[in-house]
Parts: sequence; C-alpha cells; structure tokens
Amino acid sequence: QVQLVESGGGLVQAGGSLRLSCVVSGLAFDDYTMAWFRQFPGKEREFVGTTIWGGGVTHYADSVKARFTISREDAKNTLYLQMTNLKSEDTAVYYCAAGRSIEVESQRAYEYWGQGTQVIVSS
Repeated sequence: QVQLVESGGGLVQAGGSLRLSCVVSGLAFDDYTMAWFRQFPGKEREFVGTTIWGGGVTHYADSVKARFTISREDAKNTLYLQMTNLKSEDTAVYYCAAGRSIEVESQRAYEYWGQGTQVIVSS
C-alpha cells in the first residue's frame, strides 16, 4: 500500500530551523510530483512547496520562499523540507503529498497524503 510518513516536527523558537522528512513507500517515487502542504486550525491545507520533474525544479509559496527548501533523497524515497528563519505564523500541521497533476499548488492535485507532523514556533 502507499504510505507517506512525515516526521521531524516539534517546538522551535522564532528564527530557528527544523528539517521535516517524508518517507514514501508503495509508489514509484520519481513518477510523482511531491509537495509539502500545511494546515492551520479551521482552514484548508495550504500549499508550501513542491518538487517536480524528478526534483529538477522546485516551486514555493511566496510566504515561505527564501526560507524553506525542498530536497529529496531518491535512494531512500524520502522528501525533505528544510525550514529556516521560522516565524510564529509558520505554526501548523505539515503534510507530505504525492500526485500526478500539473496543478501543483492545489491540494486536489495530490492523491496521497501523510498523517502530518506538528510544527510549533514560539515567539
């Protein structure tokens, strides 16, 4: 079965860094667009960033551009989200997703989702 498992969340002070991981199993990793989303309380999941064309291209939401970096380690079927200069407004549950649509900023583009990992940024 397809599984996406996020880890690496936790509590960090504003200005600090965290690295999230998403371990993927049950699908051909290189055949899917991989993305990170986040969800604030009471709201829909929000696009954070994506890697497309086997990781050759990355695309980020304006809110995280220059602070977050997506990378992947194909041998381990793992997607990463390196977050730096974290802000209080980054507090959310972060989700890894996999899909095959070109509409990479929409949650509807993604067929598979992880369980999420909580990130709390304290001020």
